[in-house]
Amino acid sequence: MNIKTLIDLTMPITAQTPVYPGDPKPKIEPAATFAQDGYHVSRLVLGSHSGTHVDAPFHFYEHGWRLDDVPLTYFLGRGAVINATGKAEGEAVTMADAAPYIPKLSPGTIVLFHTGWSQYAGTKRYFHHPYVAPDVIEAMLERGVRTFFIDALNIDPPDSSSFRAHELILGANGVIGENFVNFERIDFDDPYIIALPLSLPGCDGSPVRAVAVQWA
Repeated sequence: MNIKTLIDLTMPITAQTPVYPGDPKPKIEPAATFAQDGYHVSRLVLGSHSGTHVDAPFHFYEHGWRLDDVPLTYFLGRGAVINATGKAEGEAVTMADAAPYIPKLSPGTIVLFHTGWSQYAGTKRYFHHPYVAPDVIEAMLERGVRTFFIDALNIDPPDSSSFRAHELILGANGVIGENFVNFERIDFDDPYIIALPLSLPGCDGSPVRAVAVQWA
C-alpha cells in the first residue's frame, strides 16, 4: 500500500510544552557539542506524560498493566474522529455528541476526541479544556474500544474534581492519549492511526510520535 496523506498529530516537546500541573517540565540541553567534542548529543529531562503521550493502566492502578504489558496493537489501528468542537471551557463531551459515532465503533478502533483545544496550546486557556463524560466512555468500552485519544491536556475535568475517565479506561486495561494536535486536518474517512510509545519497561506512560495515515 502507498501513503496518500500523512498527518503529524504530535505536539513538539520543548521547554515551552504545556504539562499537567506538577509534572516535570521538559528540559533539553547539550551534553556534547561539535565544537568541543566533535559530535552532538543532547540531554533530555522529561516526564513520562510530556507532550503527546499515552497512559498505561499502571498510571492509575498499582497492579495494572505497565507500558510493556500493553499490546502494541493498542497503539495503531483504524481511527474514529468524534467531532466535539465548539465546547466551552470545562464543558463535557456528552452522549449527544458521541451517539452518532458509537454504532460504528468496534474492538480495535482508536477513538479521537476532536475538541479543537490544541489551538490554545501555549496559552492559559489550554488548561481550561473540555473533557469527556463518563457515560460516553462506558458506552465505548461496551463496544470493545480500548484506546482513547484527545486533543487536550486531559480527558478528565480541568479542575481535577474527577478522574473518572482515567479510572474507567485504565481499569479496563485500556490506554489514554492526551495532548494530540491537528485532528482538524483529518478530513478523510477511516484514518489509520499510529502512536507508538518508547520501549520503557515497567513505566506508566510514554511520549509518542503520532500520525494519521490515508492509504492510496
